Amino acid sequence: MMSRTPDARARDTQTKQIQENITSVEKHFGDLCQLFAAYVRKTARLRDKADLLVKEINVYADTETPNLKCGLKNFADQLAKVQDYRQAEVERLEVKVIEPLKAYGNIVKTKREDLKQTQSARNREAKQMQQLERMRQRNPSDRQIIVCFIMCNKRYCIVLKLIYDQVVLNQFGTKCQLYPS
Repeated sequence: MMSRTPDARARDTQTKQIQENITSVEKHFGDLCQLFAAYVRKTARLRDKADLLVKEINVYADTETPNLKCGLKNFADQLAKVQDYRQAEVERLEVKVIEPLKAYGNIVKTKREDLKQTQSARNREAKQMQQLERMRQRNPSDRQIIVCFIMCNKRYCIVLKLIYDQVVLNQFGTKCQLYPS
């Protein structure tokens, strides 16, 4: 459908930009989430292997002379402390990075649905405007029907503007004045 007014073209352009932003966030945040999860898994595996190494060093230290045993035990303790930091890193990444990134999946899905609802409301508005235009062409003298139709349409436009501004633009686009206040 071809937009006739500059406002409608601006809304269409902004809607397209918001759709692109949603798609970009969906793609890139999904990729980031997968890569961070892989990084965390590999870090956890490295921590597990280092824990096995610490155990093996302690077992070997028990078979050696007292001086070497003391040095190996100290080395194993220091390596265990490094692994404690690695464990803290894994836990922080899971809580502070991966969980928020996973939450964006639901947010993006909700915003995409909101944008679809807004777009369908706009399409209904355009159809109503076409009906009004046809009504004007058929009966230009019947002012009462035309005024009633315009008033109903204005209320509908105000509700549409509120939904669009609050739900979609605040999350994925810059809010600009689409409708004159």
